[in-house]
Amino acid sequence: MQITASLVKELRERTGAGMMDCKKALAEANGDIEVAIEEMRKSGAAKAAKKAGRIAAEGIISIQQDGNSVIILEINCETDFVAKDENFLAFADKALTAIKDHSPTDVDALMSCSIDGQTLEQAIQELVAKIGEKITVRRFSQHQYEGAVGTYLHGSRIGVVVNLEGGDESLAKDVAMHIAASKPVCVSEDQVPQELLDKEKEIFSAQAAESGKPADIVEKMVTGRMKKYLKEITLLGQPFVKDPDQTVEQLLKSASASVTSFTRYEVGEGIEKKVDNFAEEVMAQAKGG
Repeated sequence: MQITASLVKELRERTGAGMMDCKKALAEANGDIEVAIEEMRKSGAAKAAKKAGRIAAEGIISIQQDGNSVIILEINCETDFVAKDENFLAFADKALTAIKDHSPTDVDALMSCSIDGQTLEQAIQELVAKIGEKITVRRFSQHQYEGAVGTYLHGSRIGVVVNLEGGDESLAKDVAMHIAASKPVCVSEDQVPQELLDKEKEIFSAQAAESGKPADIVEKMVTGRMKKYLKEITLLGQPFVKDPDQTVEQLLKSASASVTSFTRYEVGEGIEKKVDNFAEEVMAQAKGG
């Protein structure tokens, strides 16, 4: 039986095991996924199966810089406690080394990279079995930049990499710190996604229409709100955190510099976290009793 990518994906989702382990198990089971699962459970390869469906929204952001070569990485776990565990942090260092040595193109390629005699997939499965939480490598970015490069880590929860044309490392670091605090969507207005603009304009239009004012006034209200919104979400339009009397654009112009690009990672952003309602839980237990 042919071992398809969709079959491997299904086995990964059901067991939490690595891609290479799933391919091997399916090949040995002649493509029978149930047999593969049974054999993986026997061998211990599916130890993380019960953890695969959990939500991992805690973790760390790591940055490794070597001159103008920079790697930024996010690894997730389930609790803040594990994010401080020495074994978890050692795995993060191992992942950074694998990225530096092998330059993988995506997370799947990274997990297939070997370091210290095992793949990162195997290393993460061992870590899951040892720690008892779901752990995932969520994303990374690796670049060789030209010009000034600035990095900033806010603890281990927010990481920023900024590349400037002109300016120096000190200015780049200040801009990186600003981005960590102010969370811009992009550098300039021309980079704002059209769908985001359309969505906000629709919301502002509906709000302005409720005022009951004439159409031409409503249009001016919407235009004014859109201009304010664009300043709020673009790096160049934001007031500089260290000196709110000037915008980031003015700061950069004074140094004859411009931002080529930036990357901002925040732990767990975009991941829907489970919120426990302990009052409801106690009530449910009381009713059950």
